Formats: sequence, C-alpha cells, structure tokens
Amino acid sequence: MTAPSKPAPAPATNFLRHIVEADLASGRYAGKRWAGHPGPASVQNGAPPDPARIRTRFPPEPNGYLHIGHAKSISLNFGLARDYGGVCHMRLDDTNPEKEERRYVDGIVDAVHWLGYDWKAYGTEHYYHASDYFGFMYEAAEALVQAGLAYVDEQSAEEMRATRGTLTEPGANSAWRDRPVGESLQRLRDMRAGKLPDGAMALRAKIDMASPNINLRDPVLYRIRHAEHHRTGNTWCIYPMYTYAHPIEDALEGITHSICTLEFEDQRPFYDWLLNNLADLGLLARPLPRQHEFARLNLTYIVTSKRKLLQLVKEGHVDGWDDPRMPTLVGLRRRGYTPEAIQLLCERTGASKSDSWIDYGLLEQSLRDDLDPRAPRAVAVLRPLKLVITNYPEGQSEECSAPRHPHHEEMGRRSFPFGRELWIEADDFAETPPKGFFRLYPGNQVRLKYGYVIRCTGCTKDADGKVVEVQAEYLPDTKSGTPGADSVKVKGNITWLSAAAAVPAEVRLYDRLFTDPQPAAGDKDFLAFLNPNSVEVVQAFVEPGTDASPGVSYQFERFGYFVADRELSTPAAPVFNRTTTLRDSWGK
Repeated sequence: MTAPSKPAPAPATNFLRHIVEADLASGRYAGKRWAGHPGPASVQNGAPPDPARIRTRFPPEPNGYLHIGHAKSISLNFGLARDYGGVCHMRLDDTNPEKEERRYVDGIVDAVHWLGYDWKAYGTEHYYHASDYFGFMYEAAEALVQAGLAYVDEQSAEEMRATRGTLTEPGANSAWRDRPVGESLQRLRDMRAGKLPDGAMALRAKIDMASPNINLRDPVLYRIRHAEHHRTGNTWCIYPMYTYAHPIEDALEGITHSICTLEFEDQRPFYDWLLNNLADLGLLARPLPRQHEFARLNLTYIVTSKRKLLQLVKEGHVDGWDDPRMPTLVGLRRRGYTPEAIQLLCERTGASKSDSWIDYGLLEQSLRDDLDPRAPRAVAVLRPLKLVITNYPEGQSEECSAPRHPHHEEMGRRSFPFGRELWIEADDFAETPPKGFFRLYPGNQVRLKYGYVIRCTGCTKDADGKVVEVQAEYLPDTKSGTPGADSVKVKGNITWLSAAAAVPAEVRLYDRLFTDPQPAAGDKDFLAFLNPNSVEVVQAFVEPGTDASPGVSYQFERFGYFVADRELSTPAAPVFNRTTTLRDSWGK
C-alpha cells in the first residue's frame, strides 16, 4: 500500500501581495508615466506610458556590506515586481559621503546579482543613485522655501535636539522659524555656495513642532557637509537627509509601492507630506508612490547592526566582512549558503506587520532542503585514526564503489581504493565502550561502509596512553555489493578512507557566532556572548576525486554540508568550510 503523500505546506502570509493586487484591480497606477530623468521639465512634459504594471525599488545605503536582513527586502521587492509583471529598481542611496565607499557599492551590486536578481527590464538598466537627483532635490528645496514650507535654521544640532521635545512634551519653535522667505532663501544659497562651515545651519521643513509624531517636528532636509562624494566629488557641500531624498527618488522613478521595514512607519506621514506638497507645487506628477512597511527579518544568534558588525571586524573578533560566521551575504556565500536557500528562507517567513524572531535553524534547514537533492556525496575523515587490517596483504588494493547521490542514479558512481592501512574517525573506536556503543572496540564487528565487515583485534598506544592505531581483521566474503555481503549481521557502520589515497585537507568547522539567541537585545553587551567554539580548524582527509575548486559543495557523509573555501581552497591544497550539520543540534 502506498503511503499518502504529505500535503504541501501552506504559503507564508504576504500582505503586500494583497495590497498590490488591490491597486492593480482598482487601476490606481494605470497609464502612470515615468519621468525617466530628474527635473521638473521632464515631469511636466510627460513621457511614454510606463509598460510596467508596478515599480518597486531596493535602495541600500553604500556604507557597508549587505546582510541576511537585506536579503528579505531584496526578495520582496524584486519578487513582487517579477510576479506582477513589473520592474524593480536598483538604487544606491548615497546621501552620506563621509561613510560611503566605492567598495560597498561594488559589494552591494555583486550580492544582489548573486542572489539571482536583475534590474534590467523593457530594454533598460534600472540602476540609479540618489546622487543622480541632487540637482532636482536642491531645486525642490528652494521651491519649498519660496512656498513657506521650509526655512533655514541657525541653531546648532545640540540646540535643535534640546527644542525638539519628547514623546509627552511638544517641541519649541526655533527663533529662525518665521524669518522672511527671502532671507531663508539667501541663506540656503549661501549654504549651497560653500560659504558656511559644517553645522553652521540647516534647512528644515516647516510642519508642526507640537505634532505627536516627532518626525513631523520640522525635520532637517539639508545639512552642510564639506566632504568629497565618491561619485560627485566636491560638486556639493550640502547633502540631503535620507528622509528627504528617498521620497523624491521614488516619485521621480515612478515607484508605485515603496516597500520598507517597520522602523520607517513613523516616517510615512512626512513621506506623504513632502510628496503631496511637491506635487501641489507642480514639481511631481500624480499618482504618487505609497509607502508600505513590513517586519524586518530578525534571526536568532546573529547581530545585523552595521555598527556592531563593523566592531566585530575592527576588533578582530572575526576575519573580515566575509568571515563565514558573519551574517553578511558575502560571509554566508563563503560559508556555503546558496542563493536558493536564502530565497527559500524569505519565502517561508513571508511578510507581516508584526515583529518576531525567526530561529536560525530555519535558515539551516532551508540550506539542507536546497542541497540535499543535488549535493554530491563524499567521505571525509575529520579526526583521523589509523586502522590497520592485519590480514589484508601488504601492497595490495582494490576498488570500492558508491553512488554520487543515493537517490539520483543519473549522477553516476564514484570509486575509491581499499587497502591494508585506512583512516577512520577517532571517535569510532573506544577501548572501553560505553553502553549502546556499536562501533569499533576490541572483539566487536562493524561494517566499513562500501567495504568489508571487520573484527577489531586490538590497539596501540603512545607513551601518554593515547590510542594511535587500531588493528582489525577483515572478513573476505563480506564486501558490499557482492552476494555474501549480508552473510554477517552487524550493528555498526563506519566511514573510512585509504591511508595511501586519501587527500589531506584543512576543514573549518564553523558554528554560530553567539551563544545567546538575542545577543544584542535590550542593554546586553553582545560581545559577552561570543561563542568561543564558533570555529575549529582540523587537519582532515577527504575522498580522492573530491573537487576542491572554490565554491563547490558536498555532503560529507555523517557530518553535513561543506563547501570549498572561495578564497583559500585549491585542488592542490583543499580547504573546506562546514556550512551546516545534517540536523539541528542547537534546537535541543
């Protein structure tokens, strides 16, 4: 009788899909035009109707490397655009020249491509920078001043903070808030011309200093920064705040659904205030983008704060941004995680409006589910102990055979030699075995997987009492795959490699970087929870024929999934990283 098949798991909740479908059904963005290039004229003169049904964007700031949390945003934005026949823009929000670098730009672009997403659609590379729009943003700032919607404030940053108010007390108006429009405009132009030092003044929106939403208490739009920009050089000495820049970028690019994480929810009223006022002034075309927030991906046993990640790197707790213990995409890639596994995690966690913690084990299981059906198998001996088959002729060897994958015959078979001297795992032998130990000990019989049944006859120790060699005899008629293979029944089955043919390899046994599931929660000192056993380097042996080319993944039988290190591994000197074990050991 055939067992009933398991029902497919229900798809994870994604409320964003319902929003998109409702907007498409209502025709909200039907016939929406896209400016294509920044500037009032291009908006007012119109452009060809946009063939995309929706437009989303992924807008990271190039001040660090992307991490697993960014992968969720990438998956949502590019995934929604793909599924609804739209376009997702790749945009670098480069509004903070003091913290941004070209290497971060290159790293971000490479990471998104690696995840499997592309921003080319309808014959156009939809790749942009906030700095593409600096000219328009400044024109918009002057228009807001002229309309009485913004003013130049000459308070210091400390004074602004002191007069901003609290969650229970309103803020106080600046003495410069009601200065004449012409005076504010001239001061703004002085800022633009580089006549003033950093911090001397700032452009602020004029909204409501008594608003219960602190983000509407005259937020800063522009600040003075005499800093060289990696794209625009020294063209600008004033730079827009991110909260001012990104709504404008969305509107100019014709974004329909501006999808961001929940920490921006309180910023949405300003997002709408700014775009509606600029549209009323004739600078932007309606319909305007709408912002929608989702809960960020909070994985246990990691930190994703850029400040904390930078601290880990600078203080030497990890070996760089691509250390395989880091939650950065370059680190996960080097660890052996696949784009498909990360996409699978994003699909399984869905999108919601409620913050919650996702166990790191779900990421590991996504990796297992991705690699199990396609990763070739191989044998590795991580902690070698010599085994001598005393009744096997010296100098003789024979081939043993095994499938490359136990469930995919089409992947073929692999062969490796059997001889008198072998390597086995050190913990597969016990001189005095504990209860329930079915592996090798004096007098016991086990099967060498893919080889013969053997009977342990003894061991040799060094001067310190450490076992350095095990002796056994093989039963000649019990070779796997032959008619007599099952003539002797044994409970134990161990892996092995020929000492003469095994390939030496460095294997890095990576584990979670922190011992606490929420190392940075509350007032915790996250460094206090660093896992002292997050990596162990062992000198091991791998099966002959194992491909050690950078990035090649295997399931090492019994031990889990491993990848040849992208930076260090060569066919002549293999280096393998453990990606994850065969099953979750932390869940216990």
